[in-house]
Amino acid sequence: MLTTIAAIAFLIFLSAFFSGAETALTAASRPVMHHLEREGDVRARLVIKLHSRRERLIGAILLGNNLVNVLASVLATSLLIGLAGESGVAYATILMTLLLVIFGEVLPKVYAIHNANRMSLRVARLISAVVVVLIPVTQALEVLVTGMLRLLRVRLGEEDAHAEEQLRGAIELHRGEDEEEVAEERAMLRSVLDLAEVTVGEIVTHRREVAALDVEQEPARIVEQVLESPYTRLPVWQGDPDNVVGVLHAKQLLREVWSRGGDLSRLNVADLAAKPWFIPESTTLLNQLLAFRARREHFALVVDEYGALMGIVTLEDILEEIVGEISDEHDLSVAGVRPAADGSFVVDGTVTIRDLNRQFDWQLPDEEAATIAGLVLYEARRIPEVGQVFRFHGFRFEVLRRRRNQITALKITPPPPPAD
Repeated sequence: MLTTIAAIAFLIFLSAFFSGAETALTAASRPVMHHLEREGDVRARLVIKLHSRRERLIGAILLGNNLVNVLASVLATSLLIGLAGESGVAYATILMTLLLVIFGEVLPKVYAIHNANRMSLRVARLISAVVVVLIPVTQALEVLVTGMLRLLRVRLGEEDAHAEEQLRGAIELHRGEDEEEVAEERAMLRSVLDLAEVTVGEIVTHRREVAALDVEQEPARIVEQVLESPYTRLPVWQGDPDNVVGVLHAKQLLREVWSRGGDLSRLNVADLAAKPWFIPESTTLLNQLLAFRARREHFALVVDEYGALMGIVTLEDILEEIVGEISDEHDLSVAGVRPAADGSFVVDGTVTIRDLNRQFDWQLPDEEAATIAGLVLYEARRIPEVGQVFRFHGFRFEVLRRRRNQITALKITPPPPPAD
């Protein structure tokens, strides 16, 4: 009797081991395991190997778990029949159900859920050995189950096909003690994933706002404009502002002026300007970032589908899409967003939707328009008058100022925060 009781207790322990191992291995974080593997952890390599054949892993664990559960129930039934007669069957059913549910299922699985990574590393070697021993049986089960699913026309999808969505979900769930700092981290991580989807046309500095030089001006006037400008690279045009013939670097101009001893009479700015680099507006930020790095350049001119100049994009513009606004002592301070006492914001029409979404964690769509004024025009389907109010995407937009057909200022009232 004591031997039988000890055997039942040992089988319940094995049941707990299989149940906990199943939960831990399926809930273990694959990124954590890959990180540990790169650091040389052999157990993490085993966990990743088990993950690669999930069907075989689940089959081996369930087979082992059911074997010990059935054997424990048989031994308990035999023992209690010997003690209580035919009614021992009912006693064994009630007793083993309670023991297996509490100690063989719930307790180990709850522990495994809260310690998935740690427990998966501990059980990796033993479970790997069990999987190897049961390979013939698990392979037969795998073939049988796959065949039955095919007969039922059930398609087995690949989980990795939604890897990006999983990563985005993990970013949104990221939390920490300093919520403001964590919000910045989430914004940067989201921006990194968006690099392959956002085009340079969405972040381009429009040609109306670009400081450019007329090559046909007097050299002294050109030097004066370069000194007044906060930028180190300026487009150079000839005849027509859209006819950009080069890009002048302030340092190159300074070298030339220095070599001439300050004599500007025969200074030829066109010869100093570098060849302009034109890119289409449909170029993604990721491709442009790689192109900047490959060409070792920081400045490109953006053209639309008709070849007309749209504006410029710089390496700093792309980096700001990731880390937010980067300002130095020479940048011009432009108050594009001004908060009001009632919770609304007065926003210049040229402020980009992506900047607003990143700064205030809004979800305004930026597929059809790059700037907030463009979004209002797209949604209104007309050129609105000053004072007109629109509501879309949960926001209230009031047109404050308009210059000809361009919206220059808006009052945006975001939706109230959701109640707890």
